Amino acid sequence: MTDQAGVQRALQSAPQSDADLLAAFAAGDRGAAMVLTQRLTPRVMGQAYRMLGNRAEAEDVAQDAMMRLWEIAADWDPDRAQITTWLYRVVANLCTDRLRKSGRGVSLDAIEEPSDPRKSAAQDIQDTARSAALHSAMADLPDRQAQAVALRHLEELGNPQIATIMDTNVRTVESLIARGKRALIAKLSGRKDELGYDDDHG
Repeated sequence: MTDQAGVQRALQSAPQSDADLLAAFAAGDRGAAMVLTQRLTPRVMGQAYRMLGNRAEAEDVAQDAMMRLWEIAADWDPDRAQITTWLYRVVANLCTDRLRKSGRGVSLDAIEEPSDPRKSAAQDIQDTARSAALHSAMADLPDRQAQAVALRHLEELGNPQIATIMDTNVRTVESLIARGKRALIAKLSGRKDELGYDDDHG
């Protein structure tokens, strides 16, 4: 009850920016930390889950990323980057490390359309085949191509923000995305009929 009351007081009185809240936490304001946690954790969890496709792993990554944020709070330079951009980079790297160690690719489950109860059994089978084929093709991409494609098409971030997250420039991001998409198309081109794609798809 006390913690909840502290959160409510912090919500009413805390500065609005993430950087101000982080600075307040560094100065000893635990209420600011609770507000920032409530604000940022859903975004971090969402990104991790879309990349990993596993809620338990996403929770671990989110906790790890937030712990890293608290650790650098006292040294945070608000002119360096936005906190959300820094977190995107940390989460993307943590997820990529997990995927590399486990031999998996980036999960594409998040881009599937909601199940339509009117679909036929054949359509359900085809949708499952598409998801499996895309997942397999994504797993074969080099790490940075997979990360760039995931940030662009799963997280729907702009290329400048992706460049900041990946610590590179926009031209390199554009190249990584283009090469990644070409590789995916090439890997799936021989299965268009099986997967129900026409020549204009993708």
